Amino acid sequence: MIGGSNDAALTSWCESAQGSDFPIQNLPLGIFSVGERRRRAGIAIGNYVLDLTGIADLLDEDWREDLSQPVLNGWLSRGPHAQSALRRRLQELLSDGNYRDEVEAQLVGQSEVRLHVPCLIGDYTDFYVGIHHATNVGKQFRPDNPLLPNYKYVPIGYHGRASSVRASGEPVIRPRGQRKAPDADAPEYGPTRRLDYELELGMWIGQGNELGSPIPIAEAADHIGGYCLLNDWSARDIQAWEYQPLGPFLAKNFLTSVSSWIVSAEALAPFRKPMPPRPHGDPEPLMYLNDAKDRESGALGIQLEVTLTTEKMRSDGRAPHVLTRGSADAAMYWSAAQIVAHHSSNGCNLQPGDLIGTGTLSTESATGLGSLLEISLGGKQPVGLPGGETRSFLEDGDEVTLKAWCETEGAARIGFGECVGRVVASA
Repeated sequence: MIGGSNDAALTSWCESAQGSDFPIQNLPLGIFSVGERRRRAGIAIGNYVLDLTGIADLLDEDWREDLSQPVLNGWLSRGPHAQSALRRRLQELLSDGNYRDEVEAQLVGQSEVRLHVPCLIGDYTDFYVGIHHATNVGKQFRPDNPLLPNYKYVPIGYHGRASSVRASGEPVIRPRGQRKAPDADAPEYGPTRRLDYELELGMWIGQGNELGSPIPIAEAADHIGGYCLLNDWSARDIQAWEYQPLGPFLAKNFLTSVSSWIVSAEALAPFRKPMPPRPHGDPEPLMYLNDAKDRESGALGIQLEVTLTTEKMRSDGRAPHVLTRGSADAAMYWSAAQIVAHHSSNGCNLQPGDLIGTGTLSTESATGLGSLLEISLGGKQPVGLPGGETRSFLEDGDEVTLKAWCETEGAARIGFGECVGRVVASA
């Protein structure tokens, strides 16, 4: 049995919480609005959102200013101790019947709210720590040498575009750009023909660091304010033409989708695992990336799923087709703490509300591949769908849904919600 705030025996008077993605052991934070009302902070509990502004008088007076803002940057900057204290107070309010009448009046049905990106994002960085994805993609371009020499020494990443990060449900407008067929003499400009999704986790930075002061690996996990799902939409034909010599640009920065709830590190504590042992012959991490506690519990036992529906499937009433089922711990060569420590290792200052992506999370199994680029072998092996359709890459009207959840014996199942995007024709 797991004790404290993750105790599986803890229940809420909110009946829909039991067995949902959002039991009392989860309580992820988010930003929501209803109609024309201003954006405000809330937590997910069962089928509802609890308006934290509406219960301000029941919370610590010192918290109220940060929790009354339309973004969560200020709150996340308080760090893990404040988040833990808020979580425990909310569990008290949602389990003790003496508070029921007052708190229940501030519950809003999730179907009635609009969820927003929870932070004002100053910077967004995407990493490449999914080793099986990196290997699969590398094989398509370098069959004899899929991983470049630095991959097992340094967590690879690039700076993305913060302004185009959007909450789940926003449309995916097919981007235009330069693309060049292998047999063409020159590129042409037009809508991408090889639009893809990428299954990732996102990390929200809580407490930042001063410019010039790296975050030690032993402290890096405490700088992560929480986790979400992330879809790094990619235009593979634009990417293939532009990425050398400086890496991703217009093929990536047209849209990044995130799930709207910030799942706390504390809620994920029962699902942590040892990092997978490095294969024989792989180098040990350099000292600034090497920490015994991180090796013992740095992996995240998060189950991941991607489904696809097409316009025809929805018209025919067909269920979503499962493209991917895998797990984060089986996909990540570098841990979340190592990502944060490396990002700041040159003195880069991370700030509250910064967003960091893990990169595409593919497992070794063919059923756990995190992108169509891998599943279709670069378009050579189209995916068969119910109703006779096939897909090598995404077409207009296709809707991709990312899901994630955690389950283990002795702990309540918790979920992340969904990260959804539907492709629309080029603007």
